[in-house]
Amino acid sequence: MGIDYIKINRQSWNQRVPVHLQSGFYDVAGFLQGKSSLNEIELALLGEVKDKSILHLQCHFGQDTISLARLGARVTGIDFSDKAIDSARILAAKAGVAANFICCAIYDLPDYLPGEFDRVFTSYGTIGWLPGIDQWAKIVARYLKPQGKLVFVEFHPVVWMFDDGFRKVNYRYFNSGPIIATGSGTYADKEADINPESITWNHGIGEVVNSLVQNGLEIQSLHEYDYSPYDCFAETVEVAPGKYRIKHLADKIPMVYSVVAAKKGKG
Repeated sequence: MGIDYIKINRQSWNQRVPVHLQSGFYDVAGFLQGKSSLNEIELALLGEVKDKSILHLQCHFGQDTISLARLGARVTGIDFSDKAIDSARILAAKAGVAANFICCAIYDLPDYLPGEFDRVFTSYGTIGWLPGIDQWAKIVARYLKPQGKLVFVEFHPVVWMFDDGFRKVNYRYFNSGPIIATGSGTYADKEADINPESITWNHGIGEVVNSLVQNGLEIQSLHEYDYSPYDCFAETVEVAPGKYRIKHLADKIPMVYSVVAAKKGKG
C-alpha cells in the first residue's frame, strides 16, 4: 500500500485528542472524581482483574487503562498517538494511579515491550484502523501467557456497512481494502472544528475469529449485542440507561460483538 496509513491516522487521532479531553463524551472531570470508563459488557467478560497483568491495546488517552488499574490490575496501555499517550500519562498522574504507557504502532510493539500478560484487552473502534487482522492476532498471541485470555469488544462489522445516517448500505461487510475518508468533527463532539482524514478497513467476524484460531487461541465465547453502550453514531436513541440504538432500525441490527479467547498451553 503506497499511502502511509499510520502517519495519516496518527495525525487524525492527534487532532481528536484535545477535543476528546474537553468533551462531555469522555467526561474527564467525572473520571478524575472516580467514575469508571468501563462498561458492563467488558467488565463481565474480564472477570476479576485484581493482581492480573493486562495489556491494553489501542488505549487512546488511557481512561480504560486507568480504570483497570483502579480495580487492582497491573496495566500497560499502548497507542500510536503521541498526544494520546502524553495525555494518558498526565491523566494517570492526576488520578494518582500507577499505569504504564507506550507510544508505538501496534504491529511494532515487540520492539518496545517484553514479557507476557494474563489478559490482553482491546475495545470499541480499534481493529478498523488496522489493515491486517492476522498481524493483530499474532501480537495478541505473542503477549498472552499460556491460558491467558484475550477480551475483545468491538463495534459490529454490520454497523460499518452503512452511511453515516444509517439510511443505505455503502460498504461491503468484508475487507475489500482501505476506505479513505475526510470527516468533520469527531464522534465525541460532532461540531468540533476539525476535519480529520482517516484510512480504515472493514473486518468481518469470520476474519477475526479465524485469525485468532490460526494463531493458537481457543474461542471461549462469541456474543453479539443489539445496542451500543456509546452514543457515538448518528440517529441514535437511548433505549435504556447506557444503551443506544439507531432510532429507525430499533433492535434489528447487531451493534457490538465480543470475543473471549484463551492461548493454548499449560498455564
